[in-house]
Amino acid sequence: MPPPVPDAAAANAARTIALQMLEERGRGAVLVGVARVDAALEHLLQALMAPAPTKGDGLFLPDRPLGSLGAKVALARRLGLIDAHVERALSALRKLRNAFAHSTESASLSDQSHSSRLAAIYAEARANPLWSPLEAVLNAQSSSPQGSLDPALRDYILLITILVAFLEATAQQLQPFQPPVVMGLSGISRSDSSTMAP
Repeated sequence: MPPPVPDAAAANAARTIALQMLEERGRGAVLVGVARVDAALEHLLQALMAPAPTKGDGLFLPDRPLGSLGAKVALARRLGLIDAHVERALSALRKLRNAFAHSTESASLSDQSHSSRLAAIYAEARANPLWSPLEAVLNAQSSSPQGSLDPALRDYILLITILVAFLEATAQQLQPFQPPVVMGLSGISRSDSSTMAP
């Protein structure tokens, strides 16, 4: 069966993200890329949740239950919002970000330890219908004062771009979850407002 045709909005968003990511290099590219994925994953989870009672959603603050990328990935997987391949990709990106953030030496996506961690994920992501067109866009834009685009950085940008675009596109298609029953102090009630016996 052929892969699904990408949504036009996801394709346009992906192109914009890819071109913005071209401005980043080295450690900055890794940290900014994973931060974008983290924000998109948070948006996906918020799309399924009832609105926060106050303007700032404390649930996602760094010291709160969903403040870490790992917690967001685990919850998204348990809710069935992402599949095992995306979970594996997000977990690998989290580990990559941590390695770059805590490294005292110069780190590169071309380093064997990082490239081997991402190789299988890139192979899976190449099946996405946006990979080839975005790769062509990046290759056409890669002439810069900093030189040609490193293939390891190009593949990283493509992965980040696809993840962010599809996390956001998925979030746009979700409605807040309405459980069939709700527990209150007076008992359990159905979504249709009828009360059930305990």
